[in-house]
Amino acid sequence: MKILAVALIAMMCAIVVQVVCSAFDINPILSITSPLPLLGKAVTLNSLLDLQWHLLVITGLIPAGIVWLANKHVRVDFLYQNRSDRTRARIDLLGNLLFAAPFFALGLPAAWSFMMRAWSSDEGGRNGGLNDLWLIKAVLPLGLALLAVAILIETLRLIRASR
Repeated sequence: MKILAVALIAMMCAIVVQVVCSAFDINPILSITSPLPLLGKAVTLNSLLDLQWHLLVITGLIPAGIVWLANKHVRVDFLYQNRSDRTRARIDLLGNLLFAAPFFALGLPAAWSFMMRAWSSDEGGRNGGLNDLWLIKAVLPLGLALLAVAILIETLRLIRASR
């Protein structure tokens, strides 16, 4: 989890640097003689903007499964008021089967296709943005898969608890 904290701090730093450089009309921020993976030959305002979005996706999606398993996700608690543990398990199970299962059945293949298109076309950012966008787009199917595994584990637990 410490790596996610570092990613969050990096995102905040990228925001601050972008705002300051934008205010002083500094672009590109840094030129590099040999191209680097993801950055290319320069750090620009657009590459910092892309980086912010990428880090936001990483810090938001990767820990989603852990949050789910820890039961710290958002839920509609009025359905839980004055209910037994067995009824709560049944409500959660129904929610997983009605909402999560169809979402992952449609979302995982679409996320994989989204990433594969970026990889096969060697997609990069526009106007001086980041290169190799397939790297960040790979976080989407990875994060969704991790969340799907967490919900599958939870669903199996709920089946036992709802009996």
